[in-house]
Parts: sequence; C-alpha cells; structure tokens
Amino acid sequence: MPTLHFKGKSAVENYHHTVPHHVLEFDAKLSCLAKGQAPSLDGNLIIEGDNLLALKALLPTHAGKIKCVYIDPPYNTGNEGWVYNDNLTQPQFKEWIGNTVGKEGEDACRHDKWCCMMYPRLMLLRELLSENGSIWISIDDNEVQNLRALLDEIFGKQNFVATVIWEKVYSPKSSAKYLSENHDYVVVYAKNKGGWNRRLLPRTEEANARYENPDNDPRGPWKPSDLSARNYYSKGTYSIECPGGRVIDGPPEGRYWTVSEDDFWELDSDDRIWWGEDRNGMPALKRFLSEVKDLVPETIWTYKEVGHTQDAKKEVLRILGGTDAPVTPKPVALIEQILWIASEPGDIVLDSCAGTGTTGHAVLTMNAKEKEEEQRKFILIQQPYDTKDNATRHLNLCERLTAERVRRVVAGYDYIKRGAKGKTTQLHAEGLGGTFAYAKLDKPLLGEYKDFGEALPAFEDVAKYIFYTETSREFPGTSKKQNPAWDPKAGRIGEHAGRSYYLLYEPNEKLDRGLDRAFLNKVAAKDPNRELIVYCEMLAVHLDELRKFKREHGKNVRHMLVPFNLK
Repeated sequence: MPTLHFKGKSAVENYHHTVPHHVLEFDAKLSCLAKGQAPSLDGNLIIEGDNLLALKALLPTHAGKIKCVYIDPPYNTGNEGWVYNDNLTQPQFKEWIGNTVGKEGEDACRHDKWCCMMYPRLMLLRELLSENGSIWISIDDNEVQNLRALLDEIFGKQNFVATVIWEKVYSPKSSAKYLSENHDYVVVYAKNKGGWNRRLLPRTEEANARYENPDNDPRGPWKPSDLSARNYYSKGTYSIECPGGRVIDGPPEGRYWTVSEDDFWELDSDDRIWWGEDRNGMPALKRFLSEVKDLVPETIWTYKEVGHTQDAKKEVLRILGGTDAPVTPKPVALIEQILWIASEPGDIVLDSCAGTGTTGHAVLTMNAKEKEEEQRKFILIQQPYDTKDNATRHLNLCERLTAERVRRVVAGYDYIKRGAKGKTTQLHAEGLGGTFAYAKLDKPLLGEYKDFGEALPAFEDVAKYIFYTETSREFPGTSKKQNPAWDPKAGRIGEHAGRSYYLLYEPNEKLDRGLDRAFLNKVAAKDPNRELIVYCEMLAVHLDELRKFKREHGKNVRHMLVPFNLK
C-alpha cells in the first residue's frame, strides 16, 4: 500500500508513547454541576489544555470507551494563524516550534507541519475509541488527501467508511477567483469496520410526502417501485400480459425483473402491483409507507438538512452575545446527524478540537429528548490559546467560548432578535439542562529525570497510570462496586487476566512504602492470583526470598520501583 512521507515522520510515528502523562485538575468554579455534586471524570467533561497532552491524560480512564470521535482540526488554509508547538527536540523541529504556520508558497513545510501535528493525535484517538467506534473528521481540499493517507496508515485502509460532502453555504461566492467552494468534507473511518454498525436516520416529513394513495388502498400511502434492475441475480425476463390486453415482452433492454413470474402474479393477487393510471403502463411494485425502514445515511448532506456556516456563526454570537474571537463553528444539526449515525444513547462522544463547543451543544440537544439513564456524555478538549494573538490578549478560548457556550445552553440565556427597520426584541432561550466538570492539565506525573518532582502525585493518579500502562485497559475505578480488587490499604489497585497489580506508595517525602516480608506474608500469600505485579518505593527483601516465596506459595512476584520503573 502506498504510504505518505513527510518531514519529521520518523520522529512522530511513536511520539504518542513518549508524551508525558499529565494529571487532570478539576476547577470547581468553572464547572457546571448540580448543588452538592463533586466534579469527576464520569460525566460530561471539558478539558482546558493542549489536546495531545489531554488525550494522553485520558488513556488510563477512557481507553477503549469512546464510541464516537468528531474533530474539526485546522484546515491549514494559511489564514488560521495556528502554531506548531509540540515539544519535540529533534533538529528538524526547532525551526517550527512557536512559529505561525504560513500560507502556500510562503511556508514550504506547511503540509509537513500539519501531518506531524495530526499523526500522534490520531494515534491516541484510535486508542481511546471502542472496538465498535468510529472517527469523523471535518476537512477541506487543503489537506483531505493527506488526511486520507494518514488515516489509511493509522486506522487501516480496510476501515475507511465514507467521505461525506457537506454543502456548507447556501449561495455561491461571487468573489471566488476560480470556482465557488460550496462544500467541506467529513471523512469517516471505523476502528474495526467489521464490528461497526451505523444507525439509520429517522424518516423526514419530506421523505414521507413521497408516498401517496391514488387508489385509496386501505393499507395506506405507497409509492411505485421499479420491478426491473441491472441485477446479476435476476429473476428472469418473462413476458407480462397487462389487464388491458397489452403484452409486455420483458423489462427494458439490459434489465431484468427483480421477482420471479410466480411471485409477480402472487403480488398482483394481493393488489401489490400498480399497472399505471390506464392500467396499460409498465407495472410497478407498491411499497407502503407502513413497511419501509428509516433512512440509510447518504454521503451528500445539504445545508437544508444540517445547516450552513452562516447560521452556525449567528447562533454562536446569539448565545454568547458577541465575541472578540474569530469563530468558524459547525452547525449543531450537522453534529447531531453525525452523533445519531455513530452513537447510541448512553455512549461517550469525544471532540478534541472543541472550538466553540458545538459538539457539547449537540449532545445536550439530543439528551433533552432522551431518558436520564440513556443520555450521551461528551468530552470536549480545547487549548486556551490557539494563536499567538489570542495568547497575547489572554483570550482563553476554552473558558470564554467552549465552556461559556455550553454553560448558557445548559441554563438558558437571553438574546436580542433584530427585525425590520432596526427593531429589536429581547427573547429568552430555555436551558436544555445538564452538567459538566471543568478540568485543566496539571503537572506531569513524572519529572524529567524519572522522579515525581516537588509536588508528589496522589496515590489514585499513580494507580490509574500503572494499571493502564500494564494492561492497556482503562482503570476500572476506585470503588468496590466498580473495581472489586480495589484495596488501597493493602496496595491492591486492580486485577486483569489472572494478574494482580499493587502499588506500595505514599505521597509523603518522609515515608517510603516497601515490598517487605510483612507484605509477602499478610497480603501476597492470600492473593487469589498466581502473578503479582508490585510497584513499590523500595525493595525490603532479597531476591532469594522472593524465589522462596514462589516455591512455597506458587506465586510469582514481579517488583517494580516507583518512579524509576514507570514506563
């Protein structure tokens, strides 16, 4: 299979493995929670910070749990002002770091930078997706070919689902130099196409209006369906004698009847064949509205179906009362359609390029129509400053756009409607309800030299990280209901595949918790599993004592020192 090569690829192919694991710190003041509710990772979540670091921070708790990823990354038009800031130290990146990505012709590496930015993020998004999950990415002609090549490599060409064409404007641009670009793409890949099932779309009034009842059939409205097709598995080319006496020698040239002759006349006896107004036309099958399924999603979405960019921008400005940040949001209806096709009630949806929070708005809109126990959950990630100008002005996009929009949609908001001749009316939009926790990326779990740094991380944070890096599975939780193996007093943090995992650690500079004889005799000897992986601050027994323990109890103890042996 052809592969895409770009400057810096060798450095970013495995970069996601080396990205430091950061701790998430909740901000109760910026969270939107019910009275008495504590912020947690279990509900809706907005994360402020670099999405590469935030995605890595989510792995211990959310790997394999995300049903649908939607992202709207930089299109790399040359006008966005985005900056490549990943912390890579190789020489080929030094000239890129902190510099705004330029326009075509001015920046010879602009496409290389975009690919280097996307590659590790796509790798982490794939790890977060469930086996029956899918990823949907908005893009335009600037990078669509490179995006497809990256996704073919990371997700596998066999997992490509479709490219949706979204008609994003309602009228052509008269200012276009060549052709008016009226569409964007949404590229769709499944993590495992064989196990991915798309949902059908609900039928629309427009689709139902195509069904009529010209013969007053008691079974209700119907529409004629062609009985012929270019079908290899045909039912033949037999002749049909119409009720008026005319003989139809067979279907049109090159086509075949889709039903056998016996089935045809059986359908006719059931009044399922329509002969035309004068009963001498080409026969057709009557398909009743009561029998049809919901709609199969198509790959062309018009602005009449899912909205357009101008209305999307007006909606954001209406909700926020204006903003001094340039916004290019997607319509809520567009994201709703994606989430309807790609997720079920109760699933988790992730948007790591959250922007103005449209994905969160779409989830809340859908949840307002669902039962409380069947509501979807969202995770939105947005860096505080996406351009140098925003950083200079301290315009925190996550706080002032992403979270503020979602907060107002939850609680309701007042807005001004402008009418003819400058007349204005103040109106109120009712809140959709819901909650979210607001988190920020805190310090790295590990320091530069494999230490914990000055501020020691919490026991639970280290436990989550160890469990994920050892098992490649999300951490089951810190309650007995979620995680029956959880026993922090004994140091037991979980079990998987016949192995028990322990962490002997105290966030206390004066106390080192070690693997000693007391642990072997009181804890390890009673463990039901034969493989014990013990992360400890010190080893207080000799290796021959561990070998003796294995002979006597049939249990193998693999010790790892923290933080030195953390991956």
